[in-house]
Amino acid sequence: MTANGTSGPEAGVDGLDLGAPPSTIDRPWETDPQGYWATIDAATHALDAPIFAADLDALRYNVADMRRRAAGTPIRVASKSIRSRPVLDALLRVPGYAGVLAYDVAEAHWLAADGPSFDGADRPGCPDVLVAYPSADLGAIAALGADEAAASRVTLMIDDAAQLDLIDAAVPPSRRPDLRVCIDIDASFRAPGIGVIGARRSPVRSREEASVLAATVVGRKGFRLVGVMTYDAQIAGVGDLSIRRPGAGALLRTMQRASWDELVARRLEILTDLRRIADLEFVNGGGTGSLERNAEDPNITDIAAGSGLYGPHLFDGYSHFQPAPAAGFGLAVVRRPAEDIVTCHGGGWIASGAMGDDRLPEPVWPAGLALTGREGAGEVQTPLRGDRAGRISLGDRVWFRHTKAGEPAEHVTHLTIVSDGSVLDRLPTYRGEGRCFL
Repeated sequence: MTANGTSGPEAGVDGLDLGAPPSTIDRPWETDPQGYWATIDAATHALDAPIFAADLDALRYNVADMRRRAAGTPIRVASKSIRSRPVLDALLRVPGYAGVLAYDVAEAHWLAADGPSFDGADRPGCPDVLVAYPSADLGAIAALGADEAAASRVTLMIDDAAQLDLIDAAVPPSRRPDLRVCIDIDASFRAPGIGVIGARRSPVRSREEASVLAATVVGRKGFRLVGVMTYDAQIAGVGDLSIRRPGAGALLRTMQRASWDELVARRLEILTDLRRIADLEFVNGGGTGSLERNAEDPNITDIAAGSGLYGPHLFDGYSHFQPAPAAGFGLAVVRRPAEDIVTCHGGGWIASGAMGDDRLPEPVWPAGLALTGREGAGEVQTPLRGDRAGRISLGDRVWFRHTKAGEPAEHVTHLTIVSDGSVLDRLPTYRGEGRCFL
């Protein structure tokens, strides 16, 4: 589609092409960051704010860089970090990307089922969708169980035998095909004197706990154990440069090395036992921040990643990689309450997680603007202070980077793709296709 929403020839018959090399090699987001964002702003000038936009060269740079870091291990695309079906489809056309890590059963069913795309064309379902979290959505589970073709492509996540009971309550084994199941293994680090470091995802941690649950799955009618997941949040999701105090970064890296060594050894023990119980098809691990580490473990068959495509500012704090800031959102200036203050309409796009300044969107263009300490990013208005404010007119836009990758897609109906200073395409987000899974 072009800027006015009609189909354009630039995207080609297969849609967005993320596998081609960037058309430029000068990385303007590094050499001239203000010019980079000014180009995106000028290209989208005719579109109303709020607008979520991404630069095609920066996207392609990030796609290639994630492939490089994965070193041949397939990347399973984390859908919550994308939240646009055409973008997911484009990533899955790139060699080295295979399968989806979904965040909801209904979403997984939609992704796996054959059906029409947003533009009416036939769209085959994704053949491999792993639901990242257990679910108590009995209606969605029942709908998946009633669709044999989609059920053969979707794997449900569990970490407790009681979750099998929920699935059976939604749709008894006698009325469904065998459902694919993956066990989520706790990958957090237990540091003496400190406690748990990482996400508290699963109660299954030891080889004994994993073996008991695996044997339970195998012994239950209507289930097939096909995979294992271990998400190392304390490594993948924590930048080792994000703590600015002297020595803190080195201490964090020491913790991450210790955590990784412990996880690799424990995971091997667990897998050795589980492979005696079931024929595992996959072992998933990692995230955008730990692609390299997981690529070095021969037991990992695919690595989950998605945030690295858009390059949100959360990933500015990593020492071993630096994604391009491919995506941002623009808000319109509607007030000038003081000579050094302008106010944007909307902007409360606060990232999920423990609240702090790192959850706030970061104003990046024009330079010299900052959120105010008293108001921050507001639901209906966002004031910004800075010397540049006096040169901004009503109706102009301010561009921000979000802390996370996919969450801005919940606020807009389209992701606008900019290439060579003009709008190449406008692709629907989940919201734009009328889909809401959270």
